[in-house]
Amino acid sequence: MIDYSRAKEIISKFPEKKILVVGDLILDKYLWGEVERISPEAPVPVVDIKEEILKLGGACNVAWNISKLDGEVYIAGVIGGDENGRILKEMLERNNIKPLVVVDTQRPTIEKTRVLAVSQQLLRIDRESRKRIDDKIINNLIQSIDQIISSIDGIIISDYGKGVITKKLMDYILATGKYVFVDPKPENFELYKNITIMTPNKKEAYQCVKRDKDYPIEEVGKEIMERLGINQLLITLGSEGMALFENESITKIPAKAKKVFDVTGAGDTVISVLTLSKVSGGNWLESAILSNLAGGYVVGEIGTAAITGEELLSLIKKF
Repeated sequence: MIDYSRAKEIISKFPEKKILVVGDLILDKYLWGEVERISPEAPVPVVDIKEEILKLGGACNVAWNISKLDGEVYIAGVIGGDENGRILKEMLERNNIKPLVVVDTQRPTIEKTRVLAVSQQLLRIDRESRKRIDDKIINNLIQSIDQIISSIDGIIISDYGKGVITKKLMDYILATGKYVFVDPKPENFELYKNITIMTPNKKEAYQCVKRDKDYPIEEVGKEIMERLGINQLLITLGSEGMALFENESITKIPAKAKKVFDVTGAGDTVISVLTLSKVSGGNWLESAILSNLAGGYVVGEIGTAAITGEELLSLIKKF
């Protein structure tokens, strides 16, 4: 465990750090309503919408987590030349996130709409293009990043598999020599060679190396590290906590969640706290413990959530 004074020392440095988040930008829409009848047209519930909420999703949620922790944060990604793109950029700026966004008029801004009633998600509707992003757009993105990269303390790759994370972009990022933290998409596994650390959940970890669930998690972790050429790996295990791999050692960190309402965005919180803690002087174990506490906190909230530095410190006292 980490003691209060050490946690306070690390967290106090968060406002001094500059983090760049690179990934898929998503606008999350929540439609909250009530269900009192079944449709006469089909055997489905009729939802009477009472409230509509817009939130930062995908890589934007990672950036929001950094901002809530008082870190200075930039975000690089692609939006469409549409109303959702304008809304998303305004939301980023309103949340003290500096957008380095490139507009691609050939694709829509990604939107995920969730329909909920009585705190239960009934349906999700996705609007997106799965076409490959043009090299010109990626080049423009790299040029935008290049203008601020010298001042950055750490880079988070938030890969939702929507096309922004490409070999060309990863080659550029790795060449910067910065810490590179990756929240992966298994189909892009080969793009993550020589990064600093990856933070897959258990399912993603097994998918990355194409192993079945009976294969020991310890061997899965070792195989991932060997294939990527990395010395650190953090696998989140849900109710079982986390497994931190450092070179030849493996440390199990028990889960700290008191209640679980919604795991949406928990991985975003974990990688945000892990990154800020590490660049603020924490070792890997200290950084993982803090990220584990933060992840346990946000799963007790409905929808994407974030934690402040003060809230994170208060959790240290409780545990």
